[in-house]
Amino acid sequence: MYKLIFTESYVKRAKTFAKKHPEILNQYKKTLKLLEINPLHPSLRLHKLEGKLSDYYSVSINMIYRITIDFIIKEKEIIPINVGTHDEIY
Repeated sequence: MYKLIFTESYVKRAKTFAKKHPEILNQYKKTLKLLEINPLHPSLRLHKLEGKLSDYYSVSINMIYRITIDFIIKEKEIIPINVGTHDEIY
């Protein structure tokens, strides 16, 4: 299993996201659980980002919403960075 490490800034962003989009809260929680169990699961569509976010990865909550993450495979740690729509986080 991987360990999710939540920073204060991410928690603040996640709370704002949850208030704006309560309809997908269950999907969001399932995505985080799956991320802990198997970040390479095909439904997450894990991929490395490019440009100014090239140090990070992204996973999909659904076709509209994403979570950007710092994905440290060696230490089995995943640090969520941001959550929102494609346009909001990129």
